[in-house]
Amino acid sequence: MGALKLEDLNYTYDDYKLWEGDWELIGGVPLAMSPAPVRKHQGIASEIIYNFRMQLENCTTCEVLGEVDYKIGEDTVLRPDIVLTCNETNENYLTKAPEIIVEIISKSSAKRDEVYKFDIYQAEKVGYYVIVYPDDLRAKVYKLDGKEYDKQGDFAMESYDFEQTSCKVSLDFAKVFKRFRK
Repeated sequence: MGALKLEDLNYTYDDYKLWEGDWELIGGVPLAMSPAPVRKHQGIASEIIYNFRMQLENCTTCEVLGEVDYKIGEDTVLRPDIVLTCNETNENYLTKAPEIIVEIISKSSAKRDEVYKFDIYQAEKVGYYVIVYPDDLRAKVYKLDGKEYDKQGDFAMESYDFEQTSCKVSLDFAKVFKRFRK
């Protein structure tokens, strides 16, 4: 009997629903998520969610969520750190591309977030992808330009306006990172 190879794995969403713990599923391959994020990661996520939420007070079509399943297909389910989604009707998981996804990098998730999820979010036409680097207190913002992401820049003390969203929002990175600067 030969060794099991990754390409031999072909789990589906039905399998995923039965697993204990925190997982993601990419192309049928299960990927365990790290233990709960460190306080800095959680603090930055809370600041971003708070900032978005305050701007959505009068928006009835959009919501900001943390750690929600995004079911891309039967063999791919991701759990972004933060999403801004509009007009989503499914109560169990996201079924369509969010307008903004934010991933906060950790050492264990860097390759997954910078490579695999980057490619998936781009292919799924997620409007904006923000990758936050908590150790550096900076973020990279990517905007979907046709079929590919165009890097909008590195942000540490600047603001960015997400102009192509149903409810206009922005992030002031100086405010997001303020509590964490020494």
